[in-house]
Amino acid sequence: MRPSRGTLFLVGSRRGPFWEDDSSSGSSVDLHAPAPIRPRLPSRKSSGTMIVPRDSDVGPVEMNVGPDDVRHAKALQDSLVVLFNRIEAVKEEHDKLDNNNKFLQKYIGDLMTTSKITATTSKSKK
Repeated sequence: MRPSRGTLFLVGSRRGPFWEDDSSSGSSVDLHAPAPIRPRLPSRKSSGTMIVPRDSDVGPVEMNVGPDDVRHAKALQDSLVVLFNRIEAVKEEHDKLDNNNKFLQKYIGDLMTTSKITATTSKSKK
């Protein structure tokens, strides 16, 4: 009995058995073909084991933060807020100018179209 169209069946060959789809145009997949190889990952150094003596102090380290550091951090934060506000204002101004530019381009285009229409109309009347 002939297999129905699209049925897979085992076919022997010199290189070994492979599956063939009788609906395909002779294409086949070799089961003994080497599998694709993954690309190698870059090697990483091991972090290793951390050995700590029993009598050592283990725990969070206290940070010595002076009042100058706090003031400096606050000044940096304030300047960052000022920069952010300035960037937002410039973006808004840019958008406004861009919209005005588009409006003027459309207006000039309409004027040019109108002048062409009136020029052809006045020539045909002469």
